[in-house]
Amino acid sequence: MKEDTRPDTPQPCPVARSLELIGDRWSLLIVRDAFDGISRFGDFQRSLGAARNILADRLRRLVEASVLEMRPAAEGSAYQEYVLTARGLDLFAVIVALRQWGEGHLFAQGEPHSLLLDRQTGRPVPPMLPRGDNGLPLPPAQTLVRKID
Repeated sequence: MKEDTRPDTPQPCPVARSLELIGDRWSLLIVRDAFDGISRFGDFQRSLGAARNILADRLRRLVEASVLEMRPAAEGSAYQEYVLTARGLDLFAVIVALRQWGEGHLFAQGEPHSLLLDRQTGRPVPPMLPRGDNGLPLPPAQTLVRKID
């Protein structure tokens, strides 16, 4: 398992460093599909419509970065499956935040789109918000990024 996934010239910004690894369209859509239960190369390709070489490259990178791991197929066939690792599962909040931002800003009122639902209640997942120590929503104006000098 490759632990150090930083680029040759490490970025001091966590956002920039994260984007180096998962910031392209295909990588994020692969992670989204993995959360939706897709695990085989052919199924990713059918879902995404990505060229085989691009899909193979992104899957390889995600495996090298320990976001996905390859396992023998559960039913014992010769196929390999791509499964989210603990590191990959930690991207759930990122995918949900992108989904919710898109729902709020990229669809006309009443325009149909997929929904993320709570399995227990069947209701849409509530909006994600950063929260302060007191549990209240934390607006951007109440945050500060301390840059490295």
